[in-house]
Amino acid sequence: MDLPHRLDSPRIPPVDVADWDPAIREQILGKRPKEMGDSDAPVFNIFKTLANHPQLAGAFGVWGNQILFRSALSPRDRELAILRVGWLARATYEWHHHKAIALDHAGMTAADIDLARAGPVAGSDAPDDVLLRAVDELVADQFITPPTWGLLAARYTPVQLIDLVFTVGQYVMVSMALNSFGVQLEADYRD
Repeated sequence: MDLPHRLDSPRIPPVDVADWDPAIREQILGKRPKEMGDSDAPVFNIFKTLANHPQLAGAFGVWGNQILFRSALSPRDRELAILRVGWLARATYEWHHHKAIALDHAGMTAADIDLARAGPVAGSDAPDDVLLRAVDELVADQFITPPTWGLLAARYTPVQLIDLVFTVGQYVMVSMALNSFGVQLEADYRD
């Protein structure tokens, strides 16, 4: 595993799906978009942990689906940004889940994963470096500098720019939760 967990056990225990109230089951599982696959697919530990807070879990699901499945960013750009956030946040769970999404559903390669890990090349205006620099700036200062913004604005529409900022913000928040709650990575996602 190239990014070890900060905690060896959960601080907030996951709730077994069999113990979920029917309302929370519908909120979390009933709204899974077709992109998430078969409704009989395993339920990830992030959702089992959030089941401790049913009201929040339902709202999180709606928002998360918007960011992940309805973004105007290309799947590759979205996943490159999410992976960079996960790496910077040392969010093992996020990194490994989105590495799988990137490789299986966003057309990314092992070299792209390495790029997300390494970050932008200083002084480069290559599209991937500009995107990664924007992520680094948002994570570090909650602001995209004018030079980086100018390069992004030449490439992306206003809707895509909005999606980029909200995607980074969403995954910073998710990484904070995953790290702080000690959500453990499922065995299928370990290297």
